[in-house]
Amino acid sequence: MLSPIPTESPNHAQDLPPLVVVLGPTAVGKTEIAIQLAERLHGEIISVDSRLFYRGMEIGTAKPSAQELQRVPHHLIDIVDPEQSLSLAVFQSLARSAISEIRQRGHLPFLVGGTGQYLRAVTERWLPPAVMSSPRLREALQNWGEAIGAQALHQRLALIDPIAAQNIDYRNLRRTIRAIEVIFSTGQRFSTQRRRGPLTDRVLQIGLTRPRPELYQRIDVRIEAMFRAGFVDEVRRLLAAGYPPDLPAFSAIGYREVIAHLQGQIPLAEVEQEIRRATRMYVRRQANWFKPDDPAIHWFMVGENTVAEIEFHLRAWLNRME
Repeated sequence: MLSPIPTESPNHAQDLPPLVVVLGPTAVGKTEIAIQLAERLHGEIISVDSRLFYRGMEIGTAKPSAQELQRVPHHLIDIVDPEQSLSLAVFQSLARSAISEIRQRGHLPFLVGGTGQYLRAVTERWLPPAVMSSPRLREALQNWGEAIGAQALHQRLALIDPIAAQNIDYRNLRRTIRAIEVIFSTGQRFSTQRRRGPLTDRVLQIGLTRPRPELYQRIDVRIEAMFRAGFVDEVRRLLAAGYPPDLPAFSAIGYREVIAHLQGQIPLAEVEQEIRRATRMYVRRQANWFKPDDPAIHWFMVGENTVAEIEFHLRAWLNRME
């Protein structure tokens, strides 16, 4: 265990219902640990992983297995098809509804995932900028991005809002366009428009970590297992089903690389190495959201007794609320 769970919470949160967050970098072991905790504490899991929303994208997203999904109830997995978009505001609404339903059943809600923006949006009650989408502006920005490339457009965003750019992957053209659209529409930086609503939960954030070499080794093992399980065939089936290769859903690490291979752009021998490189970069970006010195996150080094340690502190935290 790296940091203790405090004996007291802020006074304004004392009477609010509990909400547990299990976060950490990709491949750290969130799925199994969260399932064990939910089993022991009568919990249900709400996925906060933007890659798990999509149906048919099983292998490349390391989606929980059918057996894992049966152990405790899971929410917000397989909720849209790849061609559909799921905005942050829609996700917030779905997550809040799931939290309410879980509490009505007398169970403990667990938010579990590594997508920092989505976690913060729910726990901190973000209010997205009140800007209506402008089809003409959106189309112009889309054309601009396609003309100069996603990385070049992201560089333009960095010039006018470096904080927003830091938190957006340059390959995610859709999010880059949305940030610029909001800036052009409001005259204000996208990063300054995170308004917050009133707190509705007493939140405990559990962070999971491992030594970086160990984490990278787990990533390598996961990637190898994905290809043995038929990852290339999964992508081939999705494309054969008529899904365009430039869908935002396919911007997820692994899918874009395999699509490039199927289009003859990358030899298969290089695809796995490129996915390793991109995943390591993603881990470093996740660290911008989940900082080791964040006092709101209570970090645990994953080991043999991690689940028991977290359970002990979770029960103590819950008992103090009674």
